Amino acid sequence: MENSIPSRYNGVAIAFHWLQAIMITASFGVGLYMVSLTMSPTRIKLYNWHKWAGVAILTIAALRLLWRLTHSPPALSANMPQWQTSIAKMTHLMLYGLFFAVPLTGWAYSSAAGFPIVWFGVIPLPDFVPKDRDLAEFLKPFHWMAAYALASLVALHVLGVIKHLVMDDDNLLSRMLPPMSGERK
Repeated sequence: MENSIPSRYNGVAIAFHWLQAIMITASFGVGLYMVSLTMSPTRIKLYNWHKWAGVAILTIAALRLLWRLTHSPPALSANMPQWQTSIAKMTHLMLYGLFFAVPLTGWAYSSAAGFPIVWFGVIPLPDFVPKDRDLAEFLKPFHWMAAYALASLVALHVLGVIKHLVMDDDNLLSRMLPPMSGERK
């Protein structure tokens, strides 16, 4: 663990954050679109892409959590009211939980439905649970509920950032942006 508390996130944490943000947004969008399609080669392709993204998101979440546990995040402003600090910490904790819950419930559902995951069409992943139609039907709503919970928390997170940017004018966002040219890290 680093000894000092930094004033901003480091480059690795910033890269994990934005990569995961892009992948989660894309995967959620693909997920919404693919379920609206009738059975077709396009739908099957999108399901595969969605599952590949889920495995990548799960991998990044694990690496990101390890990084977070070994590198202190920047402290929140001492001027921030306690209730906002509590909400920020609770939201981050729930986000991390859902970073794992969404792909794991998707993997379990896919396994139970009898659709194995072959990551990028090359690496076959083990079934998370045995093939079982009843189990698949039981698991399906947990995946989409977790996905919608994640989308809701991401929206809350973004609204919080906008509030700090527009109303508080406290430059909180700069902690998660790459340093500008010449700016100290």
